[in-house]
Amino acid sequence: MSYAMSVLYGRALPDARDGLKPVHRRILYAMHELGLASRKPFRKCAKVVGEVLGNYHPHGDTAVYDSLVRMAQNFSMRYPLIQGFGNFGSVDADPAAAMRYTECRLEMLTEVMLLTDLELDTVDFVPNFDNSKMEPSLLPARIPNLLLNGSSGIAVGMATNIPPHNLSEIVDALSALIRNPDVTLQELLEYMPGPDFPTGGLIIGNIGILEAYRSGRGQIVIRGKTEVELLDEKNKHTSIVIKEIPYQTNKAALVEKIADLVEEKVLEGISDIRDESDRLGMRIVIELKRGTDPSIVLNKLYRLTDLQSSFSCNMVGILDGQPKLMGIKELLQAFLDFQALLLAD
Repeated sequence: MSYAMSVLYGRALPDARDGLKPVHRRILYAMHELGLASRKPFRKCAKVVGEVLGNYHPHGDTAVYDSLVRMAQNFSMRYPLIQGFGNFGSVDADPAAAMRYTECRLEMLTEVMLLTDLELDTVDFVPNFDNSKMEPSLLPARIPNLLLNGSSGIAVGMATNIPPHNLSEIVDALSALIRNPDVTLQELLEYMPGPDFPTGGLIIGNIGILEAYRSGRGQIVIRGKTEVELLDEKNKHTSIVIKEIPYQTNKAALVEKIADLVEEKVLEGISDIRDESDRLGMRIVIELKRGTDPSIVLNKLYRLTDLQSSFSCNMVGILDGQPKLMGIKELLQAFLDFQALLLAD
């Protein structure tokens, strides 16, 4: 039981107030202490990882570096907290380069929304693992980062999976809750209609959103965004272009799966598949045989591949020192209570 609680609090679950797990909080604080501001030069990630390991987080360097990399990936985080310079991986699940090659510094959003007023005793500081330094027990967040970027983690007997959201929609929902503490879920949904995933896609239906926002658990169905392009009007020669994919979907694996289904003759009517994605955006071209109905092929793609997938919401965070499953209103209220406490201090 002691080990399970240690994993819950020390690694796997985020705090409902600043939305960060201990490793993320320590990375950001270490970068703040090193002076890696958004307008300062980049520094090697190995320097940051060494600082975190030596002073705050005595665990494996791989765990720290992987956490740092994720905070810099714009396909993993709706609003990245770290600026990365170098190879930080891709949506094809390519790994980041070794920490001795990559460089990083804080994003301006992180400085303004998570680290401002840290030196003004706005939050409690606690001794680090060997009592040689002090570290913040949480950061003085000005935004509900737990909803902004979401979180995922697996602990002992408990897990969390929170989707990311749009900043302006969260602010509007918070304003509505401040004006009327008895606001209903339906009224909050007018300001905050659903998650906002960094890789885009379309959310199918709102029953999953309603259930997740009400109880903290629910299944949200996400479908990739596609367009049908006409190649030859006379012969009805068309192609399906995938421009956005569901969150946490491996693009390379998706293309490979489609190719395998075509080779096995499970998917018919496809003559060619090309990944034309570049730094300007995603573009997977599925060229169809002449006379093939694109809607039939699309429906099979949704059914047989990850072009349509489900995001399982399980909104668990640490509140008042205890892990708790919370709905959207309770999460927003927890952040407002935290802000009131900061102002009182």
